[in-house]
Amino acid sequence: MTALLAGFGAGFMVSMQLGPLSLFLIRSTLRGTLAIGLAIGAGIAIVDALYATAGAAGAASALSIESVRTVFGLVGAVVLIALGARTLWSAFRVRLGGETEAEVASPRRAFATSLAATTSNPLTIASWAAVFAAASTAGIAESTGSAITFVAGVGLGSMAWVTVLAVGVSAARARVGARLLKTLDAAAGSAIVAFGGLLAWRTLRESS
Repeated sequence: MTALLAGFGAGFMVSMQLGPLSLFLIRSTLRGTLAIGLAIGAGIAIVDALYATAGAAGAASALSIESVRTVFGLVGAVVLIALGARTLWSAFRVRLGGETEAEVASPRRAFATSLAATTSNPLTIASWAAVFAAASTAGIAESTGSAITFVAGVGLGSMAWVTVLAVGVSAARARVGARLLKTLDAAAGSAIVAFGGLLAWRTLRESS
């Protein structure tokens, strides 16, 4: 139970940090439905749990190889910049819409887009490895069983936060007009592009 609660807390707190996928969830929920937001949140939570598992399994050591880290960082940056650019483009379209129909027209497509976008930053494996190391040192996830329970808690905690976020945004959707939606699109798109640019810059700087 301790490992589950610790994992839940870690997943919840890490997910609370505002990042490109949080912005993607917010603006897609405003543009679509609660189901779209929950589908995106499920994608985020699943990848968080998978990366926590990879971190626990020691996959972070592969990221110590400079060429591997550089490739992962640049691929992640390209995906984020493309996602942000599409969001920016939608801010200047005449009609209202979210991502293209192929991306978020249904919860299934939104889920697939979320999985792809969240997976685009495998460097977070290193962060989860650090969290897992801290949990192991504290005696919370020192056995195989407790490690599995901890990772399950991470997924549940992450899903809990994105659910709270999606429900809150959905409740506020009725108060958001078309003009504000376009403004939010522009702000979210710019921020996602900025996240991607920062990831690319840091990756290139560390590899030089």
